[in-house]
Amino acid sequence: MQTILVGVFLLLHGLVHLLYAGQTWRLFELRPNMTWPDGAWLLSKIFREETTRRLASISLALAAFGFIAGGAGLLLRQGWWQPVTVGAAVLSILSFCLFWDGRFRALDDQGGIGVLINLAILVIVWSQLCQLQF
Repeated sequence: MQTILVGVFLLLHGLVHLLYAGQTWRLFELRPNMTWPDGAWLLSKIFREETTRRLASISLALAAFGFIAGGAGLLLRQGWWQPVTVGAAVLSILSFCLFWDGRFRALDDQGGIGVLINLAILVIVWSQLCQLQF
């Protein structure tokens, strides 16, 4: 039962990443006046806002597919689900950190909750790997 819950959670987490990718591509608004990743603390100094949004969309879509594949792999009891999920979580954390605006306001709009969830996912996968080794 726990395997099913974690697998479904990973699938849903991937779908949320797709929503954020659509938001950054400006296909729709998740919330009124949500402009993330505009004003990214690092990349907006290097790239135009449109380029920054495209990079965010691509990285979040890749993370989404990683979470979806990881969840499907877990549900199908495939051993490769763990490295795929770890890769997706790390990519997601890096993306949200790179595209953060540098201010501690509206962190939920900027993926702050997603970063916490990704850290929890990494702890869960790590604990399962440690159980397999001992």
